[in-house]
Amino acid sequence: MLTSLALIFIVGLAMGAICQGLKLPRIIGMLATGIVLGPYVLDFLDPSILSISADLRKIALIIILIKAGLSLDLKDLKKSGRSAVLFSFVPASFEIIGYILCAPVILGINRTEAAVMGAVLGAVSPAVVVPRMVSLIEKKYGTDKAIPQMILAGASCDDIFVIVLFTTFLSMAQGGSAHVMDFVNIPISIVLGVLLGVDVGYGLYLFFETSYARKHCVRNSMKVIIVLGFSFLLIAIEGWLEGKVSVSGLLAVVAMACVLKLKCPESVSGRLSQKFGKLWLAAEVILFVLVGAAVDIRYTLAAGLPALLMIFVALAFRTVGVLICVAHTSLTWKERLFCVIAYLPKATVQAAIGSVPLAAGLACGNIVLSVAVLAIVVTAPLGAIGIDGTYKHLLSEDE
Repeated sequence: MLTSLALIFIVGLAMGAICQGLKLPRIIGMLATGIVLGPYVLDFLDPSILSISADLRKIALIIILIKAGLSLDLKDLKKSGRSAVLFSFVPASFEIIGYILCAPVILGINRTEAAVMGAVLGAVSPAVVVPRMVSLIEKKYGTDKAIPQMILAGASCDDIFVIVLFTTFLSMAQGGSAHVMDFVNIPISIVLGVLLGVDVGYGLYLFFETSYARKHCVRNSMKVIIVLGFSFLLIAIEGWLEGKVSVSGLLAVVAMACVLKLKCPESVSGRLSQKFGKLWLAAEVILFVLVGAAVDIRYTLAAGLPALLMIFVALAFRTVGVLICVAHTSLTWKERLFCVIAYLPKATVQAAIGSVPLAAGLACGNIVLSVAVLAIVVTAPLGAIGIDGTYKHLLSEDE
């Protein structure tokens, strides 16, 4: 296993650096590393690490969500108003509808499997979008109309919305049919997840601010471990209550992080965000390399043209959703076009949950993973290059 971990980190980082030098997202190189080192090409990775791949990917997803919650500024949501709220669910909803309507025709899967695929593919990538929007805010492009802030806030919530839907659709697919209670459980899961996360987050805030914590100098590194521990516990609670009451553990994790961001002093929440950002550097390599290792390249190549067609059809649905979000605003057509481009890239969530249907034994598992990987390879560079190459032409610089 140690040899496999060494290969994952060293080769994955090297390939990521090469892609970065070519102005491509680092994750493309990491995916390629996993595909080449995985069991379907060179078979260099130890079976023991592949057997715990699902658990490692879930840990990476938890780290992403904590980072998103600690980075989400509720003031940005308020400043961007209606559009930011719409961005958090409308484009993803339109894309999921696109998969439900078209995937059975193009890919030959049933409606429930198409809903699972849509939930996997519906999220925008914070790994690609967030750093670029932060850079635009620093350069003051589009900030007079809060365009980067709007996209940043919407993208952070978009992932959460899609992941909650994914867990619901996945359970429906495993059950073989859809029931009214499956849809009733969605808002219940959201509300209970938020309430649970808020309670835990407020409890952690009180502990961090107690005289005991101050007296014994609970360092920020220790706080990271404590937050991670409670995050794992929140995910475990969802499993304990399964079949009794629906609770979204992932949403609880985000709500907990948002409360810490809101209540803790900036010196604490800012340092926590930085440390989880550093944790993500390692988690990112493991996540994308192991996702690449799960890809059967022969199946993916066979799925090729229909899968690509489905991806672009779904992006057309997504574009309609983005344009609805910015309708009746003061944005010019150039600024609206930039919003469409900024909401194209996919990577992080697709890597985190793309192989879950396959691991769960669903018949659509291989095709879902293949489409997820192709979507990353196509849209991550398309969105990254599109944002970097157009912002000066499509956005106005705030003097």
